Amino acid sequence: MEDDKELTAHDRISNFGERVLAGGQITRDEAAWLFSLESAADIFDLIAWANRIRERFKGNKIHLCSIVNAKAGNCSENCSFCAQSSYHQTGSPKYVFVDPEPVLEAADEANKNGVTAVGLVAAWKGLNEGPLLDEVCDRIRELKDSGKTRPDASLGIIKSQKVADRLKEAGLECYGHNLESSRRFFPNTCTTHTYEDRLETIGYLKKAGIKICSGGIIGMGETREDRCDLAFSLKEIGANVVPINILNPIPGTPFEKNPPLPPLEILKTIACFRFILPRREIMIAGGRTVNLRDAQSMVFAAGASALMVGNYLTTLNQSVERDLQMLKDLGLDPSWDNHGFSDQEAGGCGCAEPACETNDLVTTGVPDCSA
Repeated sequence: MEDDKELTAHDRISNFGERVLAGGQITRDEAAWLFSLESAADIFDLIAWANRIRERFKGNKIHLCSIVNAKAGNCSENCSFCAQSSYHQTGSPKYVFVDPEPVLEAADEANKNGVTAVGLVAAWKGLNEGPLLDEVCDRIRELKDSGKTRPDASLGIIKSQKVADRLKEAGLECYGHNLESSRRFFPNTCTTHTYEDRLETIGYLKKAGIKICSGGIIGMGETREDRCDLAFSLKEIGANVVPINILNPIPGTPFEKNPPLPPLEILKTIACFRFILPRREIMIAGGRTVNLRDAQSMVFAAGASALMVGNYLTTLNQSVERDLQMLKDLGLDPSWDNHGFSDQEAGGCGCAEPACETNDLVTTGVPDCSA
C-alpha cells in the first residue's frame, strides 16, 4: 500500500473524506495536518469534502437558534473576550434577570421566523439553589409551555446535580456551555474559573439528561493545534451542538487588539470540525458578519449545519430575513425538527458504531473508538 506521506495533498484529503463518508474517523494527527493546510487550492478541496460530509449526515436541514440576554453585565468572571465582565470597561448594558415578557416576545419572533430554539443567556458565574434558580426555572417553564420554541439556556457554572436536575424538570432541553478553547490555552481566556469547572458542569447536565451545546471561540491568539484539540475535546464530551464563534474584538477587553482571522482560515477551521464531528450540529455563531463579510454563505459549503440568527449578546448580526434569504438561495431548509437529535444517536463521538460509549464520558482518558 502506498505510503500516505507520499500522496499529494489532494489525494490525502480525498482519502480522509471517503473514510468519514463511509462512517469512519480521522485520527488526531490526520486532523492536525488538515488544520495546517496553507494552499487555497487545498483548502477548497477540504471545503468540498466537508460539504459532502455535511450532506451525507445532515442533509439539507439547517438548525436555527437565537438567544435572549436574560441578565446583562457586571459578571464576576474575567473572560478576556467578554464585554460583560466586571473586570473590563466596555460600556455594555447592565440589567438584572428579565421578566417573562421579553422572553415570550423572543419566542414569538423565533416562531415567526422558523427558529428552532431560544436560549436564555445570563452574565454571571453560574447557578446555585435558591430564589434565582426558581426564577430561572419559571422562565424556562414559560418558554416550554408557550409551545413556540425549544427552551435552551446558557447560565454558567453548575456545581450541583440538584441544580441540573431542576433545570431538566423545568423543561430545559439543551444547555450552552462552551469549552472556549483547548485545555492548554484556556487560562489565557479566563482565570476566575477553570477548564475542569466547565467539564464538571457538563457532567452534571449530561447526567440530568440535558443535551449539550458546547464549542468555542477562534481568533483569540490560540494556535491551530489548540483548535484541533478543542474539536477532539468536544468529541470526547459528546457535544450535540458545536457553536464556532469568531472573535469580534471588543474595545476595553484584553483581546481588543487581536488581529482578525482571514476568512479562508475560518472556513478551513469549520471544515476540519466537520471532518472530526461528522454527525454533530456545527453552528456558526458570534462574529460571523464582521469576520466573514461577503463569505458568510460559504460556511455551509465548509460543513456548517446550524446558524445563530438575530442579534448576539452585545453585538449586532445581519437581519434574520437576510439569513433566511441566504439559506433559500443555497437550497437549504431551515425547518429543522424541533427535537431532532436522533440523527446523532450512533455514538456521541460522531462515529457510526452503536457500541461506542463516548457520549457518556465527560473527561479525558476517553477510549479510542476508531480502533
